[in-house]
Amino acid sequence: MAQAPLYIDNLQYANWSPDLFDEMAQAHLAAVHVTICYHENFRQTVENMISWNRYIEAHPNRLMFGRTGDDVRAAHASGRTAIFYGFQNCAPMEDDIGLIEILHQLGGRFMQLTYNNQSLLATGCYEAEDSGLTRFGRQAIKEMNRVGLVIDMSHSAERSSLEAIEASERPISITHANPDWWHPARRNKSHALIEALTQSGGMIGFSLYPHHLKDGSDCTLESFCQMIADAAERYGVSALGIGSDLCQNQPDSVVEWMRNGRWSRETDFGEGSAANPGFPDQPAWFQGIRDFPNLAKGLRDIGFAQEEVDAIMGGNWLGFYDRNFGGQS
Repeated sequence: MAQAPLYIDNLQYANWSPDLFDEMAQAHLAAVHVTICYHENFRQTVENMISWNRYIEAHPNRLMFGRTGDDVRAAHASGRTAIFYGFQNCAPMEDDIGLIEILHQLGGRFMQLTYNNQSLLATGCYEAEDSGLTRFGRQAIKEMNRVGLVIDMSHSAERSSLEAIEASERPISITHANPDWWHPARRNKSHALIEALTQSGGMIGFSLYPHHLKDGSDCTLESFCQMIADAAERYGVSALGIGSDLCQNQPDSVVEWMRNGRWSRETDFGEGSAANPGFPDQPAWFQGIRDFPNLAKGLRDIGFAQEEVDAIMGGNWLGFYDRNFGGQS
């Protein structure tokens, strides 16, 4: 019997449950990069890790820890999903560069330098002025390179992102965003940025979050896959993957936490609108984790060869993991 395809979703923030772990298996997800924090400090982030450690302990037939590319292969061979920890903000390192190594030792593999706002490291994509990397940011990048904690600029501004690519000695990532030439959302990325990212060995994971999609919740599978085909023409297939940004089963109250955290006493709707501040409806063809295989069919239908589909759906992220999660010698 042929082995199931190896799929990787390189960004989710679902409301986790045994039912969703079953969906991971049904969808052939060999690995998922899960969001461990948005605005939490170090101690609070560790508490979130403890919760995930207990999930993995309680569901050994479905889940395993992800630390390396080989863990993805082991998960795939055993019909499980390797769970990789990532941070959507630099908040858990607080103002202590030494915590970068500790976070990596605890299982962290991706960390955004910003989450929409200015941080101690760089500028977020919702600030009016992008001042680029800070002095601390350049030192943090150097330390992240050393230990193998991958830089993620998904929620960062343009200049800061370009400077991160230039400053980093190792490839960086944009784990969940789309090109702004397809849909001009503020969180989507310019051609110049994606070109610089991919030419330097970095990767972009395409997002299924409706605010990032052309026509929003009404985006078609064909349109999404045609965008990936156009990106492949511009940047090459090997730099492309999926980072769904799926927030399955989360209550609408979580949106306020994601956007406001502790920094604002006023509601900041960010990418949404005052008329619809909760989570937007997912497209009909991607309602949840179980629909991940629909992307593979869409890519085949748009004209990708099977080996290209396999690369975009998981192989490219797997190779990126192999090259970038270890420390520098």
